[in-house]
Amino acid sequence: MTVQLNKDALAHARGLLHSGDVVADERDDWSEHAPSADDENAFIDKHGMAEFAKWHLGEDTSKTEGTKGRYSFPYGDFRKLHRCAVISGESRAGQYDHPTIEKALKDLLGGIDRQRDTGTGARR
Repeated sequence: MTVQLNKDALAHARGLLHSGDVVADERDDWSEHAPSADDENAFIDKHGMAEFAKWHLGEDTSKTEGTKGRYSFPYGDFRKLHRCAVISGESRAGQYDHPTIEKALKDLLGGIDRQRDTGTGARR
């Protein structure tokens, strides 16, 4: 498995953070907030695989291009950056030894929490 940081996705996530398109939810909310497989397929049908890829910080270059299986570490619901997704991804990145992705997620979490603590940007 050759999972690398998807830099386009990181730029997209940072843009969402900067614009305040953030849900400052709790750690365990991702199971409820994560898009379903049907949601993913509908998003791909409407926007294409390149846009789907922008919502995932991991890209496994050993997997076939143009497939959902190539992308991992989702950070949002195709509308907003979710704190719960970032926390979940950071934990998994650490567990599976993807330090670059783990650091990117940690930095995003720090930005979300700073916005939440100052009352700027992040919404529940």
